[in-house]
Amino acid sequence: MNTPTSFARFGSGQAVLRLEDEGLLKGAGRYADDFSLPGQTHLAFQRSPYPHARIVSIDTSGALGLPGVLGVYTGADLVQAGVKPLPGNAGFKRADGVAASPPRHPLAHERVRYVGEAVVAVVAETPQQARDAAEAVFVEYDELPMVVHLDDATHPGAPSLCPEAPDNIAAEMQHGNPAACAAAFAQAAHVVALEVVNQRLAALTVEPRTVLAYPDPADGRLTLRMSTQMPSGVRDTLIAVLGLPRERLRVVVGDVGGGFGMKTGAYPEDMVVAWSAQRLQRPVKWVAERSEEFLSSSHGRDLQTRAELALAADGKILGLRLRSLANVGAYATGTGVAIQLLIGPWVQTSVYDIQTIDFHFKAVLTNTAPTGAYRGAGRPEAIFTMERLMDEAARQTGIDRVALRRRNFIQPEQMPYKNPMGQTYDTGCFEKVMDQALAQADWAGFEARAAASRQKGLLRGQGIATFLEWTGGNVFEERVTVTVLPDDSIEVFSAVNAMGQGIATTLAQLVVDVFGVPITQVRVVLGDTDRGDGFGSAGSRSLFTGGSAVRVGAERTIEHAKTLAAAELEVAAEDISYEGGRFSVKGTDLGIDLFALARAQSEQRIHIDSTSTVSGPTWPNGCHVCEVELDPQTGDLQVVAYSSVNDVGRVVNPLIVRGQLDGGAVQGLGQALSEHLLYDRETGQLVTGSLMDYAAPRADLAPDFRTTMDESTPCKNNPLGVKGVGELGTIGATPTLVNAVADALTRAGHADAAPRLQMPLSSSRLWALLQAEAA
Repeated sequence: MNTPTSFARFGSGQAVLRLEDEGLLKGAGRYADDFSLPGQTHLAFQRSPYPHARIVSIDTSGALGLPGVLGVYTGADLVQAGVKPLPGNAGFKRADGVAASPPRHPLAHERVRYVGEAVVAVVAETPQQARDAAEAVFVEYDELPMVVHLDDATHPGAPSLCPEAPDNIAAEMQHGNPAACAAAFAQAAHVVALEVVNQRLAALTVEPRTVLAYPDPADGRLTLRMSTQMPSGVRDTLIAVLGLPRERLRVVVGDVGGGFGMKTGAYPEDMVVAWSAQRLQRPVKWVAERSEEFLSSSHGRDLQTRAELALAADGKILGLRLRSLANVGAYATGTGVAIQLLIGPWVQTSVYDIQTIDFHFKAVLTNTAPTGAYRGAGRPEAIFTMERLMDEAARQTGIDRVALRRRNFIQPEQMPYKNPMGQTYDTGCFEKVMDQALAQADWAGFEARAAASRQKGLLRGQGIATFLEWTGGNVFEERVTVTVLPDDSIEVFSAVNAMGQGIATTLAQLVVDVFGVPITQVRVVLGDTDRGDGFGSAGSRSLFTGGSAVRVGAERTIEHAKTLAAAELEVAAEDISYEGGRFSVKGTDLGIDLFALARAQSEQRIHIDSTSTVSGPTWPNGCHVCEVELDPQTGDLQVVAYSSVNDVGRVVNPLIVRGQLDGGAVQGLGQALSEHLLYDRETGQLVTGSLMDYAAPRADLAPDFRTTMDESTPCKNNPLGVKGVGELGTIGATPTLVNAVADALTRAGHADAAPRLQMPLSSSRLWALLQAEAA
């Protein structure tokens, strides 16, 4: 008989190869576009060429007469049919108490507000017919004044995107105590100020957004098969916008080729595809082209901040003051606003013991695509600002930057620690993590490496970032079902979603932990709103909420099965023990196999529907160290070393966790070095609207990572002791690299240039900065 230890190599703590990979590598993945149905039609959009314009008229006659065209729809058609705007920014308001944002219709109605906004939808028998017909629709526009840059949008007299926001301020929030903060600054020995810009980014998922909507003629139900991280959330938005009863909608998700937060919510295009399928009573498919993704998927970041830090003579931080403008695009979504006005501020003071703050954040409307979640979602912006401030404070005060951090760390004995934003850290040993990272990176041996770089005519810099992040989406409840089946398998359904991060493998390992059966007998099912509801995968919550729910659900299944085994064996339930797939009567040889017990039931299965809750978010943290070489003659910058120690609590699968940390770091380095979604201020056109123009990070961007996971401080808010890990690497990499470049400049005698660094640190920017210094 098998024992639990026989399968320990597949349980928690083991680097189990991802169960998903074999099928994907063999081309057996099932993405949304891999599904086609009889009678399927195809949808294409005509999008606005203007950043701001009034729609004067739309002539669809030329398109309607083309071969294969089944329908041509405008914003007016959808409004007349009762289709509502997408939910907006109701939770966040301006200083005058108004929640301001233009109504975001699935198809633009009366006005367009950014280049790429969907104006007309065409459904035809083939994709090419749909594209040809979309181009044949004639739309007459009356061009209006526009703004795409934060400075222009907030300038007095700037063109306004909606009457409720004459100054383009959609919402604002203030946090802290301005009077107390002013007093702290007044008594400070040192005041450090920085202008910090987090540029706009594209998520760049390998799989573009894809939707296949199809009605069931038998019962009138509408099913959407799509690429999303949050099927339940998309369904709920469909209910609100289309006015359909909940029981008539189903969202199904298969393999997802990347999400990074960009696929967390419903888009206007999703609504149009669903409405068209319902209207035509035929399957309708839309697959976004790459250019459409650049123009119309949610963008990330886009924040500029005036940051000030007050310090005592000994380097102790006395106060932190921030003034931020967040470009949330043409439509202020709840997610886009919350990220910059609330979620980022939650971690703004990071690992430092700062209680006196004065924050004022404003969400600004512009004629650009809306912003939303992108890996880290507010926390990278906040941590970047904090870590740039810490290094600048070290330069200006003359205090060693490691010593400055050490002097201001929250100490383990202060846990649980409530930061000034009211967020409570359950655990954290930040100095211990930093000490490990310094040793791993050979921080003390840097001077020898810098001397070797000088021999080659290169400037070498050393950067550090110590930080934490918040995970969870503040949705802590999760539902799972666990079913022991007669075919000797255990099926687990969860509402968290796979999108390349290996969550199915990790959940299966947790099932192995509890049941003590081979991992080959575990089947994880995800992505079907008919099977169960849940928040989905966002905010690095999949394991600590979804995994905890699987653990609890599996344990409840064992307890329930003990009562069934007791009845089968005619003993009391308390006399039953379970080990390695078998129930036994304590002290005897009498027992029954788990799967035999399932077959003995009237339904030939053992089934538990389990809902459980974790008690709070997790606070993963880390210390990242980076070294760069800068060629002063060309501005060429190379990352030559990268080392990190990461407190992620208990690790279920080190192979997967390491992949998340290193992959996230590459995305963070991409922001620091090359990525920028740039709109032309004069025309409102997206300049970097293709992979020819948008400089995505490449595999040769970074050296080999030296990555360590510290498991010595488990989270106390969930039964697994795990902490979210999916975004930690991204958050740490960006400030680490920029601080390394600032250090290289300072060592070369260009200390005044260090605070002027702004991302992306392209060769041309760095060369121009060095030339200005030389002049």
